[in-house]
Amino acid sequence: MATFLLEVGTEELPASFVEEALQQWRDRIPAELDAAFLTPGDIHYYGTPRRLALLLTDLPVKQPDREEEAKGPPAQAAFRDGQPTKAAAGFARSKNVSVEELEIRETDKGAFVFVQHKIPGRSAAELLQEWVPQWILSLEGKRFMRWGDGELKFPRPIRWLVTLLDDQLIPVTLANGSEQCESDRLTYAHRVLHPDTITLQRAENYVMALRNAYVEVDVNCRQTQIRVAVEQAAAAVKGVARIDAALLSEVANLVEWPTAVVGKFETEFLELPPEVAIMEMESHQRYFPVLQPDDTGQLLPYFITVSNGDPQKSELIAEGNGRVIRARLSDGKFFFDADRAVALEAFIAKLEAVTFEERLGSMRAKVERIAAIATFIAAQLNLDKTARQHLQRAALLCKADLVTQMVGEFPELQGIMGEKYARHSGEPESVAVAISEHYLPRGANDQLPQTLIGQALGLADRLDTLVSIFSLGMLPTGSSDPFALRRAANAIVTVTWDANLDINLHNLLDQVVAAFVENPDLTLDSAEPLRSQLQDFFLQRVQTLLQDDLKIDYDLVNAVLGEKDPTYIQRALEDLLDVRDRAIFLQSTRQNGTLAKIYETVNRAARLAAQGTLDTTALDPAVAVDPERFQQDSERAFYAALQTLLPLTTAAQRDRNYPQLITGLENVAPVVSRFFDGPDSVLVMAEDPSIKQNRLNLLGLLRNHARVLADFGAIVKG
Repeated sequence: MATFLLEVGTEELPASFVEEALQQWRDRIPAELDAAFLTPGDIHYYGTPRRLALLLTDLPVKQPDREEEAKGPPAQAAFRDGQPTKAAAGFARSKNVSVEELEIRETDKGAFVFVQHKIPGRSAAELLQEWVPQWILSLEGKRFMRWGDGELKFPRPIRWLVTLLDDQLIPVTLANGSEQCESDRLTYAHRVLHPDTITLQRAENYVMALRNAYVEVDVNCRQTQIRVAVEQAAAAVKGVARIDAALLSEVANLVEWPTAVVGKFETEFLELPPEVAIMEMESHQRYFPVLQPDDTGQLLPYFITVSNGDPQKSELIAEGNGRVIRARLSDGKFFFDADRAVALEAFIAKLEAVTFEERLGSMRAKVERIAAIATFIAAQLNLDKTARQHLQRAALLCKADLVTQMVGEFPELQGIMGEKYARHSGEPESVAVAISEHYLPRGANDQLPQTLIGQALGLADRLDTLVSIFSLGMLPTGSSDPFALRRAANAIVTVTWDANLDINLHNLLDQVVAAFVENPDLTLDSAEPLRSQLQDFFLQRVQTLLQDDLKIDYDLVNAVLGEKDPTYIQRALEDLLDVRDRAIFLQSTRQNGTLAKIYETVNRAARLAAQGTLDTTALDPAVAVDPERFQQDSERAFYAALQTLLPLTTAAQRDRNYPQLITGLENVAPVVSRFFDGPDSVLVMAEDPSIKQNRLNLLGLLRNHARVLADFGAIVKG
């Protein structure tokens, strides 16, 4: 077994590319090694701003010799009159066997020549020499560049290459026009702390050799070092560091030997909203903010930067970084003060100059549409007069901060600044909070809006976006979703579920689409197929959320949504809470074994009932069944059981009391089994058409009662 080292040395790489490149190697290299019968004991991936590296440990030095069966030419081409042809001889020669070793075998496509031949294993060194250039040059990313006079592309110029198999140098050359990068034992350490080159004698010495020269090549180790150092630095000034995971990951790929440096700024900048100062520090400067050691989230006048320089110069580094952040915070304070000089309402007129989408008009027009949709939602939620007024006010102001100087500088603060400016302008608290909350959730795992006004406004905004973009025919395709329509629809469903909003999405879509058709400023001529496209889109999102977020089995999701069943489709969109509750309840009945007890009975009844004429909504046996036509006591017992089940099903429809319905179905199951297989069982498909239909109606009623919960035909037994 051997250890192989590959190191690609470069000019400073973009931080994002380091992790992207290592992930591409993780996705490719293990499978390639396995396919070549050179599976290593372990693979370590390393990266810094100046290098990408991997270390294969316990690597076989040679492929095993192996024997494989090869299929050759058709028998009639390989042999004529029992004698081998040139085709047979050539095939045998290519497999390094004699013609006598060939055998003819029948296949689905006729007789062919086959042979068992030996494949001698190749050395790992030989294969690695072929693979290394492919591993490097197949990496993909944004903004690749050329350098020198060659055609080679990489995010930054490649300056050195190390390829060691134990202590053996494997010669590899990357040609780039008149320049060539040839592999060597030389690697480069920290630019400042160890400017000399390092000669690597053995591959396994790599990590420690670089570590001794002030380069930590292990990304996870650097992240841990940074986290610990930043936390200690914050504690030294009696604060707590705010360590954003994405920022930590980025900073770790900006340095090779991290040093935490504490900087300071004037307390007057603490008058800024914390979100502004934090955005300045994190997004623009890659600094870690320092918070007070309590739950207030208030800032202290310090920041922590992670230096890649000489730790002895930390004081000088802190001064330089302090000058930079003071300038940034001064700009932020100027924007903040200028924006607050006028009321938030004053910015609404400027939205006329901001285009939402060329064919859909300005952001001002979008605000008007949001307000109209908010009216529909307010009616469904039965909001009182004050709440409706606040919702309309929030709708009017919800996009006003887009044209403020602060949001112009930091688009990520949209909504957040709107809330603060609304509060400063004397707007009601519920209006101010709704302006911020209507953007929530901004992404996966983000917090959700907590106020009813914020929830309703968020639904209105996303519905307008969905209907608007769908009206232009710009539906998401594959991975392409430039307007984040899937995320918008997911948010509508998620917020509705989280807040238990009594929203009829089916009717709401009808209202919004109809308003689009009636709007003279828009070009939509017909509500169809827009309405159908939106309904299908939402059903897909509900299906995905039930399966992925709530972990409901796929067949149970199909059962509550129906498989292309218009009744279930409309029901799901009319009551999103009900479809969620039914799916969760069905999952629980599967887990506790209740579903298995009634599955066969309901399914058997449903399959036979399909041959009858009873519609799928009838529930009352007194209306659908004639007791005078009963011939067996099992029919009478079935009828009586359905009468007992009726109030339970009615309650389930009214109160979503599905446990009561399942209990009723459990009680009916043995009665139905007697109807089918008991001593007084009946032949459902009787010769007398009236008796046959009467019995099919009994079964149809049972099917219909079960359909109140789900389509049992979609459930997979198991």
